[in-house]
Amino acid sequence: MALRSRSSRCPTPCSKTSESSNALRATTSHGACLTRYVAFLRGVSPMNAKMPALKQCFENVGFAEVKTLLSSGNVVFDARKSAEATLERKAEAAMAAQLGRSFRTIVRPLEALRELLEADPYADFDLPPKAKRVVTFLRAPHGGRLALPIESRDAWILAARGREILSAYVPGPHGPVFMALIEKTYGTEVTTRSWDTVRKCAAA
Repeated sequence: MALRSRSSRCPTPCSKTSESSNALRATTSHGACLTRYVAFLRGVSPMNAKMPALKQCFENVGFAEVKTLLSSGNVVFDARKSAEATLERKAEAAMAAQLGRSFRTIVRPLEALRELLEADPYADFDLPPKAKRVVTFLRAPHGGRLALPIESRDAWILAARGREILSAYVPGPHGPVFMALIEKTYGTEVTTRSWDTVRKCAAA
C-alpha cells in the first residue's frame, strides 16, 4: 500500500510551558530543583527483569519518585538536571552492580515526550485503520540522509524528529516486520515503544 503524506504542518510546541514546567519539576529538602525523566530500557521483559528490582536500582543511585510502567522497561524518575548520557550511564551501572546485568538505557525529559505527543506528527500521514504507531528512540540523531517514508510489507518508517523515529505497521502473520526494518536502517542500539506507551509515560 502506497502511503500518502498529508500537507506539511509546522508542529506546534507546547503552549502550556509554565504549567508543564511546574508539573515536571520538584524541590528537594535542600532546595535543589529536580527534573522528571523517563528511561526506556531495551530488551526488558517479565522473563528477564522484575520491575521492583529495576525500581530499586534507580533509587539506589539517588533518583527520586521512581516509578515503573508496564513490564517493558519504562522507568520514570526525578533527578537533578543533567546530560541524558550521564543519567543513562548511571542507570546502566546501577543495574550491572545490583542485577549482574544491564539493559541499554535511553533517557528523555518527560517534557520532551509531552511536546512530541502534542505535535501529533502522525496526523501528517494517511495510515491504514489497523496501523499501530510506534516511536524508536536513538541516543543521537542518525547521521545518514534517508529518503522517508520507507515501506516494507505493511511497515513504514515515516519520519525522523531529531532522535525520535516515527514508524507504523499493520500487524500480520509475519511477526514484527517493522522491527527488522528499523534495525536494518538504524542499527540495534535503539529502543522502540508504542505510541500508547509513550502517552502513558508522559502522563506519569
